[in-house]
Amino acid sequence: MANEPMTSECPMSNEGPTRMRGVCKTALRALCILAVAACIGWGLNRSAASLKRDLRPAGFARGMVQGALMPLAMPNLLIGYDVDVYATNNTGRTYKLGYALGVNLCGLVFFGFFFWRVSRLRRRDGLQ
Repeated sequence: MANEPMTSECPMSNEGPTRMRGVCKTALRALCILAVAACIGWGLNRSAASLKRDLRPAGFARGMVQGALMPLAMPNLLIGYDVDVYATNNTGRTYKLGYALGVNLCGLVFFGFFFWRVSRLRRRDGLQ
């Protein structure tokens, strides 16, 4: 070991293509996330506009829909688009129950998927 000539070449010289694949994979994921966010924003704006046209008081089902869409409205609200996330003309308790159920089901789907992915990655890496 002491008599080996020193080289300026990195021992992991084949790391370049792997790093490039990682960058491409990350860029593709970011692009997919932006595309999904744009579709969600478009759908949210369309559904909010159609729900706003309905003059009847919002009930349980509409409360569930608006509750499920409420967390998805945050990106639109952050960039300055005003999205109706709560119907002021509602039936009262039934609308509020539907709204709360919609918010909780949306959270269950999002966080359930997130924790499922984390546990799957941990099992794959042998951390569990």
